[in-house]
Amino acid sequence: MSSNDEYDYLFKIVLIGDSGVGKSNLLSRFTRNEFSLESKSTIGVEFATRSIQVDGKVIKAQIWDTAGQERYRAITSAYYRGAVGALLVYDIAKHPTYENVSRWLKELRDHADSNIVIMLVGNKSDLRHLRAVPTDEAKQFAAENGLFFIETSALDSSNVEQSFQQILTEIYRIVSNKAIESSQDNAQLGSGAQQVIVPAVDDHAKMTSGCC
Repeated sequence: MSSNDEYDYLFKIVLIGDSGVGKSNLLSRFTRNEFSLESKSTIGVEFATRSIQVDGKVIKAQIWDTAGQERYRAITSAYYRGAVGALLVYDIAKHPTYENVSRWLKELRDHADSNIVIMLVGNKSDLRHLRAVPTDEAKQFAAENGLFFIETSALDSSNVEQSFQQILTEIYRIVSNKAIESSQDNAQLGSGAQQVIVPAVDDHAKMTSGCC
């Protein structure tokens, strides 16, 4: 976008899943088109932003990334607060990371807004020869739990753009429809009302130091 300060909606998206599934590289690939084989586990929380256009509106995504290790679970409530979308990520080549999806989903349901849009993401699709999680199995799990589903590769960029575009578009449509319904109900929402907003934060700020 021409200016990172001009946007119609600001949506907070969180990345969750086990450590090592590639959450940080999904974030860096989408926001900076970067990938690092050397990336270390994220310490604490960090975020990055990127704006896209949907139906002529500028949607600014503030995407939060945190470590999957148990010792960082104390940040849970603050991490989920204000989130309107979540990418629940597992590694297609490591079945235990898929088995833990149910636990992450429960945590999400417990701490996030009940209307949060969730996408199940099977990352590292480039590791076809090491696949341990059948696509159909994950797709069925997603369908049964009302989740969107996609397989991505932060390494070769496959579907990374599409995954974020899809979840942001879905959130925008939900918010837009609510605004229309509220307007019809004579609710006091201006035509430019931004219903889903997270506090303005410096794009380069980090709650704690961490790697990308």
